[in-house]
Amino acid sequence: MRSRRTIEVELFPFLSVLVCVIGSLILLIVVVTAQIASNQRQVTIVAREDGQNQAKVPRYIECRSDGIIIHPEQSFVSREEINHAHSALQNLLAEVSLNKDKEYLIVAVRPDGIDVFQEVRALVEQQNIDIGFEPIDAGWQLKVQDAATRRIK
Repeated sequence: MRSRRTIEVELFPFLSVLVCVIGSLILLIVVVTAQIASNQRQVTIVAREDGQNQAKVPRYIECRSDGIIIHPEQSFVSREEINHAHSALQNLLAEVSLNKDKEYLIVAVRPDGIDVFQEVRALVEQQNIDIGFEPIDAGWQLKVQDAATRRIK
């Protein structure tokens, strides 16, 4: 009798392709997860188009425990300098006060900057400047809308 030939199936090429596909999918998952995680920590403050101050251009301030940051130029004013006559904050308030009908302030408040916000709010309200505020988390990066891109109606 004739001996039967056994057919051998080699799975190495199939397994190689499978490993490559799984590796590519894992890489894709890691990249997408990293992208999602980085986007969650950035917040953009945008003035509402249908709000009370729709015809005004916003100016932005960020209140932190050690002082304020004036956006978009990133000017820092320490807590001790907030009430000084020639501080960057007082200059900003003077500019906005002269243009009350065209500008107003939006204040981003960090959790540790509430006391600083109270000081800034008192100064702003003394000059009858319109103000809006938004609490933001300590770990978030603040992205401010450029006032030049906002259209005055």
